[in-house]
Amino acid sequence: MSIIRTIKNYLAKSFAVKEKDPATAYDQWAASYDSQPDNLMLALDEELFSSLLDDTEISNKIIADIGCGTGRHWKKILDKAPLKLIGYDVSQGMLEILQKKFPQAETHVLSSNKLRELKDHSCDMVISTLTIAHIDDVQEAMKEWCRVLQPGGDMIITDYHPIALARGAKRTFNDKGKTVSIINHVHPIEKITAIAKQLQLVEKRLTEKSIDETMKPYYDQQKASRLYEVWKGVPIIYGIHFKKL
Repeated sequence: MSIIRTIKNYLAKSFAVKEKDPATAYDQWAASYDSQPDNLMLALDEELFSSLLDDTEISNKIIADIGCGTGRHWKKILDKAPLKLIGYDVSQGMLEILQKKFPQAETHVLSSNKLRELKDHSCDMVISTLTIAHIDDVQEAMKEWCRVLQPGGDMIITDYHPIALARGAKRTFNDKGKTVSIINHVHPIEKITAIAKQLQLVEKRLTEKSIDETMKPYYDQQKASRLYEVWKGVPIIYGIHFKKL
């Protein structure tokens, strides 16, 4: 998922490899996913999601994490003492890694947008980080998330910025010397907020981050300074906090 590598690969026209569906790709990536100390997107998501989470009170709350992966955010969530944290992901491999880190975790494999294990209005919060662009029918997904969210509940979404995806940024990883690209869909933020409005979700906060000089060291480290100049100023990640009426 290194944004620098994905940009470099894109400009080099190296995406002749067919994109893989998220379930297959993340199963393949699972074993090495947590070993990415220099991944710019993971660093940005950590910063952005932590800030959005700090705006909410989650003690003794029930939380559903859609696209939980290996549980990157779970320690900081659990440190805030929620009543229950439930993870959903399309990748069995990613969930297996999560279970090793959090043996008591409740997790479920997603085969559709339906959260069949959750009753209507059964959650106080729904979160989804670096996931929504992997979902084709985002309206169906958000409608389901809203179904399980109780009135007054919170929804936090973060992901690659659709402007960056539209300009060619892709989620990729390296496996045995080969670049693997994962299918993404471009969902403009205006589309996300319009769907939210239809679902009686009120936007509390929208945060967008563009590539700037604070990110230059990531590019320099990978000898990609020229790419930094090309992509400087491009929105790269966003986060939204909604509250259900």
